[in-house]
Amino acid sequence: MTTSLTTPTSDAELDARLGPVYARIAEGAVARERDRELVHEPIAELRAAGFTALRVPVELGGGGVTLRQLFRQVINLAAADSNIPQALRVHVNFVEDQRLANTPAGDEWLRAVVDGTVVGNAITEPGTGSVGGYATTLTKQDDGGYRLNGTKFYSTGTLYADQIVVAADLDGERVGVLVDATAEGVERVDDWNGFGQRLTASGTTVFTDVTVPADRLLGPGYGAPGATYATSYLQLVQLAGLAGIAQRATDDTVAWVRARTRTFSHAAADLQRHDPLVQQVIGRLSSAAWSAKQSVLAVADVLDATLADRHVHEDLLPEAELAAAHAQLAVIDTVLKATNDLFEVGGASIVDADLRLDRHWRNARTLAVHNPAIQKARAIGDLLLNGADLPYAWNAGARTPTTDSPSQK
Repeated sequence: MTTSLTTPTSDAELDARLGPVYARIAEGAVARERDRELVHEPIAELRAAGFTALRVPVELGGGGVTLRQLFRQVINLAAADSNIPQALRVHVNFVEDQRLANTPAGDEWLRAVVDGTVVGNAITEPGTGSVGGYATTLTKQDDGGYRLNGTKFYSTGTLYADQIVVAADLDGERVGVLVDATAEGVERVDDWNGFGQRLTASGTTVFTDVTVPADRLLGPGYGAPGATYATSYLQLVQLAGLAGIAQRATDDTVAWVRARTRTFSHAAADLQRHDPLVQQVIGRLSSAAWSAKQSVLAVADVLDATLADRHVHEDLLPEAELAAAHAQLAVIDTVLKATNDLFEVGGASIVDADLRLDRHWRNARTLAVHNPAIQKARAIGDLLLNGADLPYAWNAGARTPTTDSPSQK
């Protein structure tokens, strides 16, 4: 059961309530990384503290926070453990979808979120995935319900979820359905093998003759072409993760340098914390964390206007998409450089495996490959030079894959 709220929550109130939770999560981050211990307990704590219901309207028992407030907290959580915001990425998007639906059915799901329901995803498939349509099928049954069959990959957060958003083909139409995570025929596998973000549970999910009630059909649009707020929103979760990584990298490096009594024979000072070259590295790290955070919050401000009053203001979607694309290019370059440069403050001892300082670069590099930045840079250039539309998340649904393309995850 989460903390139920009755009035809009201020940043100070959020910090007071969630700050201690983040601190406890941060204390165990290195051990979890070392032992590949999934983040079930931290997510349970966040659920109990109301984090997973922050965007649920106040009248439904949630926090009623703005997107700027939400993403400020996502950054703080990512600084504690960057795996967790990514694991909850589709959850917060699902909450936003139901908030924007503004229907009795949507409000019931928002109340379920207040009561503790967490949502994961099973959208992407091995091979060409949604570009050529989904191999996962939803078949209507005589009783009005459906039967679900298929295999999904990159099912981020599903091992932590109570419900799973699944994209499937229903008689040639791309649709979404909501499936109980523990339903008969659902198999969730922790086989994500990336070198970063190792605890996001981004593995395989298999659905074998899973019964899906008729009221779990979310509707069309999962893979259909057209503009959507989801592109910028989902990208911003990843950028908030990068901003949090930059902050934790700064904090960890400052703590390491402060405690350091050994230096080099040719160093500029007897203690590394007094060395002006080391001070410059710390200054650049801090600047990277600050600028990444401000970029994320700037995009959140645009999204707040785009999604105001539980309504998608479609005329603002291009502005939100462009803002997120610009931020993506800036934040990725800034954070990747910072998480590499932090090692300049020390000798061989700073690469001690017990410190796990390499996790910051590995996690940042992994987040950065989502929706590759080179494609966003090209899209911005095409927009400015030729007036081309920006590529929204589901534009791939309008493309036809080449027949000689290899099938890859």
